[in-house]
Amino acid sequence: MPDLLDSTARMKGKILMKNFNHYQKRYFMPPVPCYDWTTKEKIDKAPIWCSVDLRDGNQALIIPMSLEEKLEFWKYLVRVGFKEIEIGFPAASETEYAFCRALIEQNLIPDDVTVQVLTQSREHIIAKTFEALKGCKNAIVHLYNSTSVAQREQVFKKSKQEIKDIAIFGAKLCKEYREKTEGNFRFEYSPESFTGTEPEFALEVCNAVIDIWEPTENDKVIINLPVTVAESMSHVYACQVEYMCKNLNRRENVIVSLHPHNDRGCAVADSEMGLLAGADRIEGTLFGNGERTGNVDIVTVAMNMFTHGVDPNLDFSNLPEITEVYEKMTRMHVYERQPYSGALVFAAFSGSHQDAIAKGMKWREEKAPDYWNVPYLAIDPKDVGREYEGDVIRINSQSGKGGIGYLMEQKFGINMPPKMREDFGYAVKSVSDHAHKELNPDEVYDIFFARYVNKTDHFRIDEAHFTQKNGIIATVTADFRGKLITREANGNGRLNAVSNAIKDAFSINYTILSYTEHALEHGSSSEAAAYVGIQTEGGVYWGVGIDTDIIVASVNALVSAINNSGLLK
Repeated sequence: MPDLLDSTARMKGKILMKNFNHYQKRYFMPPVPCYDWTTKEKIDKAPIWCSVDLRDGNQALIIPMSLEEKLEFWKYLVRVGFKEIEIGFPAASETEYAFCRALIEQNLIPDDVTVQVLTQSREHIIAKTFEALKGCKNAIVHLYNSTSVAQREQVFKKSKQEIKDIAIFGAKLCKEYREKTEGNFRFEYSPESFTGTEPEFALEVCNAVIDIWEPTENDKVIINLPVTVAESMSHVYACQVEYMCKNLNRRENVIVSLHPHNDRGCAVADSEMGLLAGADRIEGTLFGNGERTGNVDIVTVAMNMFTHGVDPNLDFSNLPEITEVYEKMTRMHVYERQPYSGALVFAAFSGSHQDAIAKGMKWREEKAPDYWNVPYLAIDPKDVGREYEGDVIRINSQSGKGGIGYLMEQKFGINMPPKMREDFGYAVKSVSDHAHKELNPDEVYDIFFARYVNKTDHFRIDEAHFTQKNGIIATVTADFRGKLITREANGNGRLNAVSNAIKDAFSINYTILSYTEHALEHGSSSEAAAYVGIQTEGGVYWGVGIDTDIIVASVNALVSAINNSGLLK
């Protein structure tokens, strides 16, 4: 391990990460300015979505899915609402071929759903692909070959014309095999490694393929522009996409598709800017699974649209279930901070964040606004199947009184006075700090109950009888460490009379600073909670009483506060 103590010396010598000069520009801007996309504020409609979870996502798994798993995942993707699903490379393996046949022969493809399969520009592979698709009601045959400078020079060692001829050869074969194969087929072409290809050359190849396939209004062609490896900032990709959209032959009959990978962590931005630039379609996966750093996360792109008031045309209203299915099928894990779907994306540990969220939620209850605008919450967690309790307010040593109070109110119906929330907040934070862990809601409630509720550490009141005369007269029987004491006292109310009797019985002095009560809305509807705060020379102390009788609850709250005060030690 390097010696960290010499970091200053190394920085002075400027020897850190010196290999940055090994990296030069590997992308190409369009030959003409293409910045119309910069004038658009947002995406105003959902694109065509194509899930590639079963192909691109599956091939990137350490353990690829079995036939049974692929069938189960297929059914779930259809449930979510995908109308186009790339299912694999039928010529690549027996499992891929069998999966395609199973979908067709078991009639598992709804009439409004299209399967998509991938093929290289080689005749035996194209032949096997159409054989796998025989009888399919709706299929997209996705042809590709690589066009980038690096692939031309290093892998294929071919000229531009030779690379273009590969695409033309495959396009012609696809057209021939479509004519002699039973089924309904559309075409897609990808200049693979598009982002490392000169835009003029990518356009030339794509237009050559379009001219062979001759798309019409009823038989449109998909031209897919993949970010096979991310090479540039997202605005460059948007310019490349706009250039292609403006110059493709028969553009009115061409669907421009994007397939961004996440090497630079920009796949979502690439997709959004590409859509602004004129693209019509997105290929991606749930949660971004795919080669290397993955594909674009369709959940994130769709939910970003949702937060702008655009219907994404996919059902992500139960993200916890989608996450569970995805993790089961792929054996992958959805990162806790994954946008919208991660376990912690709605969680607030910071006290100031919790307080703002609690106040924002309260404001929504009072004002009932038409639009969502709660501090620190980009969307309503309930819109994606999450709950406020346990999802939003998470309790640890960084939490504040507002968040803890909100949790207690929402989860358990406990509405403490503001000053008591502060006292309880410090108590909870102390427990979390010393235990070095997050506390779940039940643990927080247990702290509350043990600290405040119906406390009888030093004494309790067994009986209290009231007579209305010159105010209220209370006759109180207290058990003080096994000894019964009876006192009678007058007061301006029941609680005040009991308090005066206690003071007389034990020769103690305090002032009741706070008293509140309410019915418990959570749990038993017949119970009530009372809260009492008392001032002594030593400070302010709190107690809570919970009982089916509000008078008993009030007396128990006072007794609990006195037991907490230490006045009877």
